[in-house]
Amino acid sequence: MKRILIVDDHAVVRCGLRQFLANTADLEIAGEAASGMEALAQVNQGPWDLVLLDMSLPDLNGMEALKRIKRSRPELPVLIFSMFAETEFALPAIDAGAAGYLNKDSPPQQILTAIRTVIAGARYVSPTLTEQLLSGVTRSSQRPPHEALSKREMEVLLLLSKGVALTRIGESLQLSVKTVSTYRARILEKFGMESNAELTRYVLEQKLG
Repeated sequence: MKRILIVDDHAVVRCGLRQFLANTADLEIAGEAASGMEALAQVNQGPWDLVLLDMSLPDLNGMEALKRIKRSRPELPVLIFSMFAETEFALPAIDAGAAGYLNKDSPPQQILTAIRTVIAGARYVSPTLTEQLLSGVTRSSQRPPHEALSKREMEVLLLLSKGVALTRIGESLQLSVKTVSTYRARILEKFGMESNAELTRYVLEQKLG
């Protein structure tokens, strides 16, 4: 029986996956965590075959949690299980060490396929991500990084460059602070930067604001 640690701040998601996998003969949810810090503690406590990790968590964003998990347990496969679109978050997650990216809207059989593929030691690449890899990666490498941003990411970037606080950005765009924080992390990842000051300088240099 393969042991899975699920990291998601929604109890209904954890419960639903536990019940779903209870019908399989080879998979079980052997542990749960509702935050990034809980996940890091559990990762180091038990033998796991897979971590199912949400991107939106109440303390660490999913990308940071992923990086810390891989630093602590580089051999442990992590499958991202998120509501965020693959087209925006899958490639950075894989670059950061994820073995695959799965949208929560995926059909049940696709979820099982993804889990078993990753546990077997391979990467899981969905049809959506395959298309993105084939059509978008080469083009994006030839463009300035801001041209690869989604409309929402660009809105967040411009507000960050003006020094607007995450709370204010959330109010302005009708997003939760967690979601804004995830967008910020995503933008920094795409730009290869580490601070808002660098983003501000880039916006000024590119005359985007």
